[in-house]
Amino acid sequence: MRPARDDYLRQLLALYCGLPHTAARRPFPPDRRIAEQLFDRGISLETIETAFLIASVRRMYRNPHPPIPPIRSLAYFLPVIDEVLRQPPDPGYLSYLRLKVDQNVQIPPDSTER
Repeated sequence: MRPARDDYLRQLLALYCGLPHTAARRPFPPDRRIAEQLFDRGISLETIETAFLIASVRRMYRNPHPPIPPIRSLAYFLPVIDEVLRQPPDPGYLSYLRLKVDQNVQIPPDSTER
């Protein structure tokens, strides 16, 4: 069952703003418009979450030099959403991605062992 538009937008934008590499703690109007377009296209929240996680893990495990700025727009994820739509990952992959993101959030990249 597809969530109602307002619930969908609230959940999508909360996911987006909660990502570790996202600069926005509140969505900007262009982000809301993109979220509305994703709803109108009928893209599931699971597909979007998968794309968010794929993009986040790619950023976390890339060469840190040069550093890249935080993600400032939901538009950053549109190519990854299309990638997930074209070739959905295996079912267990989402759990793996969540684990990788959680591990990275718990261990700051600038921490050192003593």
